[in-house]
Amino acid sequence: MAGGFAVTWTRVCATGDVDEGEAFRVETDPPIAVFRVEDEFFAIDDTCSHGQSSLADGYIDGCEVECAWHFGKFDIRTGRAVCFPASVDLRTHAVRVEGSDILVDTPDALLAGNLSNSSHSCGAISESKEK
Repeated sequence: MAGGFAVTWTRVCATGDVDEGEAFRVETDPPIAVFRVEDEFFAIDDTCSHGQSSLADGYIDGCEVECAWHFGKFDIRTGRAVCFPASVDLRTHAVRVEGSDILVDTPDALLAGNLSNSSHSCGAISESKEK
């Protein structure tokens, strides 16, 4: 148990569904963003701690994501706020790859049934950027 909640490994997407330098939003409460950086996968809370904007819609540069609203930046690997006006770090979520599946270690309280009823091929993931 983490923070008093049972933790569940939840399949959120396939590895082929997350291109290098892209992000996907997981519809939990609060939402989680899954990123692919140099063939590694990372997951952090999706909402900017400064302006309440989706980081999955932000600009990804290497290991940092810049909020599209006020340009605060976060380290994708650690959730650390690295550029003003963002000053509050984000929660990270462990990621595990099994075959071609991406699983996120998500406290049950965040799931609230959101992933189980989705018709999207990746579970409850929506691609945040158009190609």
